[in-house]
Formats: sequence, C-alpha cells, structure tokens
Amino acid sequence: MALVVNEELLEQIELLQVLIKNCVAGRFGGSHHSKSLGSSCDFTDYRDYIPGDDVTKIDWNAFARFEKLYLKLYLDERQMHTRIYIDGSRSMTFGKGKKDEQALRIAAALAYLSVCEMDRVSVYVIHGGTVEPVIENMFGREAYFNLIGRLNDVVFDGESIISEAILPSVVGYGDGLSVILSDFLSEHDLTPAIDYLSGKKRDILCVQVLTKDELNPQFRGKMHFYDSEDGEKFYRKNINREIIKAYKLALEYVTDSVRNLCLSRGGSYILAADSDSLTGVFYDKLITSGVLK
Repeated sequence: MALVVNEELLEQIELLQVLIKNCVAGRFGGSHHSKSLGSSCDFTDYRDYIPGDDVTKIDWNAFARFEKLYLKLYLDERQMHTRIYIDGSRSMTFGKGKKDEQALRIAAALAYLSVCEMDRVSVYVIHGGTVEPVIENMFGREAYFNLIGRLNDVVFDGESIISEAILPSVVGYGDGLSVILSDFLSEHDLTPAIDYLSGKKRDILCVQVLTKDELNPQFRGKMHFYDSEDGEKFYRKNINREIIKAYKLALEYVTDSVRNLCLSRGGSYILAADSDSLTGVFYDKLITSGVLK
C-alpha cells in the first residue's frame, strides 16, 4: 500500500483545520472542558457540604437563604485527551475499496484538529481482542508532524473484537473524545464498548467506513464470496434482484443499529464512503451530525 499519510494529505489537513477554525465553533472550533468537576471559573452545580471539603467553595449566600451548607462545583479545565481506535481487521481491506486508507486519513485529520486545540492524542489499532498503541500522548503540532507517519505502519489483518479490546484499556474519565473507526461489519457486540466509554463520561464518535460496492453493490450472476477475516468460510450465491434487496435491508439494519447505539448513549455517528473527500466527511457528515456546529 502506498503511503497514506504523505505531504499532500498533510497539506489538505492543514487547510481543513483553517477552514473549520474560521467557519465553525464546535468540538474542534473553540475551547472545551472536561466533563469532570474541578476548579475552573465556570460554575456548574451545587452539592451538600461534607466535613473535610474545601470551605472556600462554600456558597455563603446560599447558607444565608437556606441555613444549609452547599459546595459550589466547577468544570475542570484539565487538558483533554482524544483517543482514536482504528479497526485493524482484514475486513477493512475488502475488495477494490480503500476503507483502510480512508480510516487512516480520517484518523490523521481528527488527530490534527485535536492537537491544534492543545489536546493530547493517542491512536490505537485493534487486532483481535487487543488495543495496540500506534501513537501515545502526542501533544502539539511539532510532535504531530514527527509522529503521524506511524499510521503508515498500521497492518490490517485478521479480525477485530472492539468491545473485548477496549474494555480492559485505560480510557480516562470525562477528559475528551473517543473515536472508533471501523466498518462495524462484525458479529461481535459493540454495545459493551460504547456503554463502557459512556460510563466513563467520554464524548463518543463512531465513524463507519464502507466501500461503494458495500453501499451499492453491482454484483450479478453466480458469485463466490469469501469471508475476509476467515478464508475458510465462503459462500456461493446466484446474485439477483431479490438477493441485492435483502442485502441492502441487512446493511440498513447494521448501520441503523450502530447509529442508534451511539445516539442512545449520547454519542455521535457518521457513515463515510471510502471515496469521500476529507472535506465531505468533515463538512457534509460531521457538521450534519452535530459534532461540528
């Protein structure tokens, strides 16, 4: 595979960041806070005073009104940490499509937008039931340009079990965005991973990447299909209109299931074709989904 992260891509990403910064005030367009509670100047809520709490955070005006001690709670301004997970299964190299390359391009762009907001970034590849670090705790644009080329070394092979990989990993609590880039064409349940990230109060973005042939298959006649993650499994079918219709209904069920799972946990979801431009992904998809506003 030719180098995906190259000078041309990096120039596109830099231009994309400028356009987003100038036109959009969303997740990557301005300052943001951790969902944890800390000591910034932004008040968020009250709770009852507990002996041993910092008395300087007691709201004495509230005490004068209610004769009860309340503590002021503030949003934490800790540095955020974007964590990007790339499905490293062989399925991402299916057919003539470029799902693997598109996933790497989107990961590189999201990483750059994050470092430009002074966030830390870690990028992982999921192989089997394991999260393998590609880049860890990257901070600043200089580090980005020194390290982002490591994405070219990602190998897509075997299968990926997303929930089994993410659950035992360190994800941080309420301190940033978790992105999963995958075709999500797997029999393994994604729900535990999404529930785990949601329980950790992280922002969640699932990016489903599919080929044009997967989105709108043109196959007809007698065909042999091989399981991309298990070469011993194959299927022989006579592809006709009814088969194509059934396939599209099944695909719609899969994409709707992933979308509804993410949205029900307060996350975001986009569906991207491997042929979509970065501008198309970030403007037509991410803005529409509300990640960028």
